[in-house]
Amino acid sequence: MVTAPTVLITGASSGIGAELARAYAARGARLLLLARRRELLDLLAADLRARGTQVSVYEADVTREGDVARVVADVQGHGGQIDLVFANAGFGVAGAVQNLTLDDYRRQFETNVFGLLRTVYETLDTLRAARGQLVLIGSVAGHVAAPNASAYAGSKFAVRGLAEAMRGDFAPLGIRVTLVSPGFVDSDIRRTDNRGVLHEGVPDPVPAWLRVPTDVAVREIVRGVERGRAEIVVTGHGKVIVFLARHFPRTVRWLLLKAYRGRPEPRSA
Repeated sequence: MVTAPTVLITGASSGIGAELARAYAARGARLLLLARRRELLDLLAADLRARGTQVSVYEADVTREGDVARVVADVQGHGGQIDLVFANAGFGVAGAVQNLTLDDYRRQFETNVFGLLRTVYETLDTLRAARGQLVLIGSVAGHVAAPNASAYAGSKFAVRGLAEAMRGDFAPLGIRVTLVSPGFVDSDIRRTDNRGVLHEGVPDPVPAWLRVPTDVAVREIVRGVERGRAEIVVTGHGKVIVFLARHFPRTVRWLLLKAYRGRPEPRSA
């Protein structure tokens, strides 16, 4: 008899995180959902429980020491283990370098890099015991840095570097590492300001024709995770951008400068 896997997802209240929860619920997984917005987690959990899924929700912030560790301790206290971890929590700081402050960069890296590392360290022992899998949510911005995106791209370049190193570091522990690099996917990230506050009424600045529906992106992510792929670049335009960045970097730089010249700086707060 195959035991249902236990899946932990940070940033699970909306976007890719919430859709991952739905996808793994359909696969019979036990879910541990973490986010700052407890009310959204409760709504998601109620929907999933109505379909027969075992779900536990935790109000947690990856910028706080021990929030993820408390979830792990709760699971282990009931004799369980965690098989699959999605370090998904993150947001984006926007603006030209000259208009940002060191605090903006600190805030960005505290969530996207150090929050990810807290998630890794606080789940490492249970993943080692389960010989499980760690999935780091990066971005196409971890391959290509556009104007007005230095903080976000810098954090996602760091995530890509961490994933590359962790594959080798964790292989002797039996832990597989997968990096996910999405392009433009429907989510709240572009409606969240530089302090991590969501502005629900603000339209997405990326046109609808360029955005990929979240469920479509997540199906591709889940397939890649199940196959144990080292990196999953999500969306067609994302694959094109990463290919060009790898093989024609000078062309990509020229195209970015041309595309962003004269464009107004995005709203930062």
